[in-house]
Amino acid sequence: MLDSTLRKWIDAPLNSVAKLVPQKISANSITIVGFLIGVLSFISIIKGQFTLALIFLALNRFFDGLDGAVARRHGATDLGGYLDITADFLLWALLPLGFALHNVETALAAAVLLSSFAMSMTVFLAFAVLAEKRGAQTSAQGKKSFFYLAGLAEGAETIGFFAFVMVFPSQFIVAALIFSAFVYISVLGRLMVSVQQLKEPTNGQN
Repeated sequence: MLDSTLRKWIDAPLNSVAKLVPQKISANSITIVGFLIGVLSFISIIKGQFTLALIFLALNRFFDGLDGAVARRHGATDLGGYLDITADFLLWALLPLGFALHNVETALAAAVLLSSFAMSMTVFLAFAVLAEKRGAQTSAQGKKSFFYLAGLAEGAETIGFFAFVMVFPSQFIVAALIFSAFVYISVLGRLMVSVQQLKEPTNGQN
């Protein structure tokens, strides 16, 4: 929901930083390093080192934005787009697991959260595949390697949720259930938009 608005504020600074990145440093390498930093956030959660986990998450998100800026400057590839979305989805799957491994009492809430993420990712990627087939394009969330179907719960909201539970880990169960409901609503919204758009025939179809 907030991603398109935040893009107006973060793209220019990231593009400025990207100008400082040497040509020999690829966007893919930045993506991989960023993901590994995200794994450190996951490990920190398991150990109960939540401040450190938050720092690693912030660094991960910086690298996630920087890789796109570098790709736009040095040349984007399909592999880069694949690594970018895969790294994001893997991280969002790891972080709830980290809370469950840290405290078994949070396991049910973490499972509900992971369920909502799985549904959101399924709807998101399924539409992206068919949107690509139809030649649909959007730049609302910045230039992407795939069609980005907006929703109530996007990257900014997800980052905000994890930042909150890292600052207030004792509130994870309540916060996870509330955010899961928010994601489920987003899933329903994306389903409705997808059905509405995909039921329209493309050129040459009946």
